[in-house]
Amino acid sequence: MNLKNFSAPILVDTSIWIEILKGNVQIEAEEFLKLSTCLPVIQEVFQGLVNTESSDVFKSRFLNLKCLSKNLNINNFIQAADIFHLGRSKGYTIRSSYDCLIAQIAIENKCTVWHKDRDFTHIEKFTALKSFS
Repeated sequence: MNLKNFSAPILVDTSIWIEILKGNVQIEAEEFLKLSTCLPVIQEVFQGLVNTESSDVFKSRFLNLKCLSKNLNINNFIQAADIFHLGRSKGYTIRSSYDCLIAQIAIENKCTVWHKDRDFTHIEKFTALKSFS
């Protein structure tokens, strides 16, 4: 993946981390520095990891990424719920509450979500979210 064209941080969704861990997506070392995460993604990724020496190395590197949601508060969750309801009113059913929260975090931080998840494609249609897959 060529991430050189992105100047803003890239919030990487769990769906891409799964592809990275499977070896289906390669990231160059200098591109890794452009990546960011958030607390919901950290939880989802860690839930899926099997504890091995290589997963310990991954966890260490992963936790060094910029985290865009260290100061989550109730407003983040209310705005994520608003995204869910707005989507419903526009005919989109967002399957994951976490995707609404991740989208809200990305919008608030003016960054792009890298994903392989149709929820973000839908959310981008009715919010200020920017994403690519």
